[in-house]
Amino acid sequence: MLAFLKLAGLGLVALTVVYVFLSLYSRAVRRDKLEAQWEADGFEGDEATRQSFVEDGLAEYDKSLRRKLILGVYVVPVIVITAVIYFTNFH
Repeated sequence: MLAFLKLAGLGLVALTVVYVFLSLYSRAVRRDKLEAQWEADGFEGDEATRQSFVEDGLAEYDKSLRRKLILGVYVVPVIVITAVIYFTNFH
C-alpha cells in the first residue's frame, strides 16, 4: 500500500507540473492573440490603453470554459488508470 501511495504522490506531482506548464502556455497564447487582435483592428491609443485591452481579455479568459478544461489534466489520467485497474482485475 505504501508503494501505491508513493506512486500516487509522484503522479500528482507530475500532473501538477503538466497542469502549470499547460496553463501558462495557454495564457501566453491567449495574450499573443489579444495583442495581434489589437494590431489587426487598428485600435489607436497609448501603451496603457493596449495593456488595459489585453488585461480585460485575459480576465475574460480566466472565466472561460477553456481555462476550466485544462483541469482535465487531473481528471482524465485518473479515470483511465482506474478503468485499466478495474478491467484488469475484475472483468
